[in-house]
Amino acid sequence: MARPKTYIIKLSDDERTELLKTIHNKKTSRTILKRCQILLELDEVHGTGLTHAQIAHSYAVCPATITNIVQSYVTNGITNIVRYNISPNSGAARRKLDGRTEAQIIQMACGPVPEGHSRWTLRLLEEKARVELDVPVGKDAIRHALKKMNFDLTKMPTGASLPKKTQNS
Repeated sequence: MARPKTYIIKLSDDERTELLKTIHNKKTSRTILKRCQILLELDEVHGTGLTHAQIAHSYAVCPATITNIVQSYVTNGITNIVRYNISPNSGAARRKLDGRTEAQIIQMACGPVPEGHSRWTLRLLEEKARVELDVPVGKDAIRHALKKMNFDLTKMPTGASLPKKTQNS
């Protein structure tokens, strides 16, 4: 026997119209579209009366997604459903380094290796970047910058270096 529903969803007319308006908007992302459709299905008054498992199967999402949508609606309301919250840790977040900083890091990696070391490591580059650059840079950001340029620290010859910049006094 199934458990009784913890959260009962009864959408107001304003909420239904906002969900339908979001569904019919051509710029709505697929994630938001599914959230809105699922919430309309879960409505006690105008919904289809399907179980969470049936809705999850029909929209090709896992049952936990249905539960998360319900909890999000109950705690935060409709605004959290129709808006896409991007995590600051996601790939869509702002880039950590700009092109100029990336170039400086690559120039450091091509430069002479510090005393007592046979080659550059990410931690050594991080320490040198912390001293020389005005922007704090983590080792993962350095790794991404080097990977983007197909720069391999292990295959770098020990004597290779880029020409140094000339400074006009």
